[in-house]
Amino acid sequence: MRDLVAGMGYLAKGQKWVARHGRWWGFGMIPALITLVGYVVALVVLSTRADDLAAWATPFADGWGSPWQTLLRGALAAIAFGGGLLIALVTFTAVTLLVGQPFYESLCEKVDETEGGAPAKPEIPLWRELLISARDSLYVLVRVLAFGILLFACGFIPVVGQTVVPVAGFCVSGFFLVVELSAVALQRRGVPQPERIRLLRRRLPLALGFGVPLILLFLVPLLTVLAMPGAVAGATLLARDLVPVEETEGDGGDEGHQEGEGPDGRPDPAAGHGYREDAGHRDAGRPGNPYGGGPYPGGQSVENPYRSAP
Repeated sequence: MRDLVAGMGYLAKGQKWVARHGRWWGFGMIPALITLVGYVVALVVLSTRADDLAAWATPFADGWGSPWQTLLRGALAAIAFGGGLLIALVTFTAVTLLVGQPFYESLCEKVDETEGGAPAKPEIPLWRELLISARDSLYVLVRVLAFGILLFACGFIPVVGQTVVPVAGFCVSGFFLVVELSAVALQRRGVPQPERIRLLRRRLPLALGFGVPLILLFLVPLLTVLAMPGAVAGATLLARDLVPVEETEGDGGDEGHQEGEGPDGRPDPAAGHGYREDAGHRDAGRPGNPYGGGPYPGGQSVENPYRSAP
């Protein structure tokens, strides 16, 4: 329960961070606005062409009399538009993160700098970062679709389909939303995609506390645009809890983050050097960042997603 509340706390902290740094809030909204405009244009085109699409898909109904032809093609047009809207909702965050990779990389870097304990900036070209982000988003999307098919099938089970399945759907969506939002910060820490999912799964209440309320906010497109910068900032703060970077002397960690911090964001000397204790959870005894191979600081070298890009 404490982890669940801590996850909500990170979401609130992210929104507070961008409120204190108004320029970065506006900067972080640019990718979401670009994506929103693109989706709106696509959906408007789909709505105007849905009848033609339904007629093209049902040539066998050309000779049908009224009202059967109208009912069939009207239903298919509605299904086509509804399917397009559903795809837009499911993919909006992933596309926004892909479009906004350079923006959110800068935003994450700024959050790390202001909070102390920032990892080294990865020295890789932008095209490769975009390729990695696209690959990782596809990795997540496949899993979301698999869960979606399973939950859709379970939806036909009496009682369970009307009670448990909707709740499970929000939890699954919220979890994978956190996976997507924390991807930039965890990439900067050298954590490969499968391990990111395992890290968040081990702190499942923390991830759900962050992701489920955000899913509810994201049901309103305008709120998605407004909340996205704070969501990325909050996910960065959450990633700092999962994979802290051990600072060295002269790194500018003047806010006590070397000693770790509690769920209220204040230094917690009991949490151990380079790690933080949040909501009763403690990763004591491990050095720095265990994923810090290649250009990333601290820890032992393990598989680095920046080195495994196709």
